Amino acid sequence: MIPPKPKSRPDKVSLLRYLKLFRADLLSAQPSRLYRAWMAEFRTPFFRSYLINQPELVRTVLRDRPMDFPKSGRIAEGLRPLLGNSVFLTNGETWQRQRRIIDPAFEGGRLKETYPAMWQAAQAALARLKTEVGAGAEVEIEEHTSHAAADVIFRTLFSLPIEHAVAQEVFHAFRAYQRTQPILNLAAFLPLPRWMPRFHRRSTRSAARRIRGLITELTAARQAEIAAGRAPDDLATKIMTTTDPQTGARFSTSEMVDQVAIFFLAGHETSASALAWALWLVAAHPEWQERLASEAQALGDTPDFADIAKLRVSRDVFREALRLYPPVPMMVRETTCPERFRDRDLPKGAQVVLSPWHQHRHERLWDNPHGFDPARWGTANGKHCAREAYMPFSAGPRVCTGAGFAMVEGVLLLSLILRDLKLEIVPGKTPEPVAFLTVRARDGIWLRISPR
Repeated sequence: MIPPKPKSRPDKVSLLRYLKLFRADLLSAQPSRLYRAWMAEFRTPFFRSYLINQPELVRTVLRDRPMDFPKSGRIAEGLRPLLGNSVFLTNGETWQRQRRIIDPAFEGGRLKETYPAMWQAAQAALARLKTEVGAGAEVEIEEHTSHAAADVIFRTLFSLPIEHAVAQEVFHAFRAYQRTQPILNLAAFLPLPRWMPRFHRRSTRSAARRIRGLITELTAARQAEIAAGRAPDDLATKIMTTTDPQTGARFSTSEMVDQVAIFFLAGHETSASALAWALWLVAAHPEWQERLASEAQALGDTPDFADIAKLRVSRDVFREALRLYPPVPMMVRETTCPERFRDRDLPKGAQVVLSPWHQHRHERLWDNPHGFDPARWGTANGKHCAREAYMPFSAGPRVCTGAGFAMVEGVLLLSLILRDLKLEIVPGKTPEPVAFLTVRARDGIWLRISPR
């Protein structure tokens, strides 16, 4: 079975048609040649865009000269109402300062320290799923993975279970936001002056205001706890008490709200997406599901971080899910000076698109690029591509701070669920991938669940 992927558009369409397709779904707006091309150029009346798949060029942009290719301001336009000046959107010295404060929270033994909170969230997610089990029960699994990922974020960041009233409000507001906010809005295509409205949907602006207001409440409460000396030793406390080693400054309340917004968006949206697709893939491939279930018996009944190292099959399956369905399908950088790639001149200000979606399925790089094969990671081709053509968390200095966090969370949840439950696909309900804020399924991901 070839896992589902979006139909590609015809090679040539009008600009208006392209903009409509792009706004509706980033993936189906692309031509099929991108699965084979090393580089492709797209021209509009307002800017030029260059998608690059060649590993050497991707390395130049992300690893070798990242400061010469900052994040595109055009993409930031669509996310600014929610994310403000978070580390996901900033560039230059502002970004460097933010990373100097954030990175220590995810270094060294911090992952081991957060593991008990992850375990508690995973146990709660498993309990919720078990309430849905019944003869022929069909479950929309994305809703459950979103709930689980949100719970992990709140427990590790603020020491709050998802059942907490404010956590519940933030979770539901995010669910509304991610379905109303396209990845790109009009300002991503048109060079609008700063004074001109950005035409964000009213529902998008309203959800963003609600989310930021709730996060402000949580952040202010934590600042008060820190001042009183009774704050829990979680990620929020670590970040809020860390000073920039160069300036001695800490995040202000508004700066912390920006960062919490991206932690929640990146940690909740991406993890929920990857786990949902992983569960569908193992339901569609029972032989891998049985291997995972057998391996998961190694998990004890109490949180032991050492157990994660034993879950090698689960890790390979989760890596394969991230390859086929990278939660963030495309990233955009901008040239700060003229460049020359593959005998083409890129002007200053050109948009450089890096596409995990296309590079992970590139037909000149991967064996069986569109197929599900977790065993590939042990082959020569898989090992080579893992180094040269695999970037679900980006790469280089701007690699996702929480990449290690996400891998532990995904592997743990996947193993616990399959240890206790059996999953089957629902005939006639094959999920259709679309890019909202992350790669989700247009009408959800439906599975049949029964006790193992």
